[in-house]
Amino acid sequence: MKRILLTLFLFTSASLHAAEGFKVVVHRSNPITSISKSELSDYLLKKKTTWPDKKPVVAVDLTDKSPVRGKLSQEVLGRSPAAIKSYWQQQIFSGRDVPPVEKASDRDVIAFVQVTPGAIGYVSDATDTGDLKVVVLR
Repeated sequence: MKRILLTLFLFTSASLHAAEGFKVVVHRSNPITSISKSELSDYLLKKKTTWPDKKPVVAVDLTDKSPVRGKLSQEVLGRSPAAIKSYWQQQIFSGRDVPPVEKASDRDVIAFVQVTPGAIGYVSDATDTGDLKVVVLR
């Protein structure tokens, strides 16, 4: 019976963790209030490097082991984290660009975005974002 309960608990925890969503955050001084998936993809993949007001974009990512990054990669970038890693390896090898800074936790992403005026990142839906601006994903 204990084994069954433990298995059920682990399965339920894994399912909830895998289903975890994300929210997009920017520095509080950023004037944007919403962003399309396409625009977010362009900023995270550094295809666009300035905001509409011409200030530089500074993207921040969670590590590729993060389930939140996996969810964002599939929903916004349309690729797996492994495919995104391959994309960045090609960018580095060709001398075009380097990937965004990676942070180990939601708290680290929040701390980075709080002190970086052009920053954009994402964290788990459940994370308290403090004074950051949460941007509507459309």
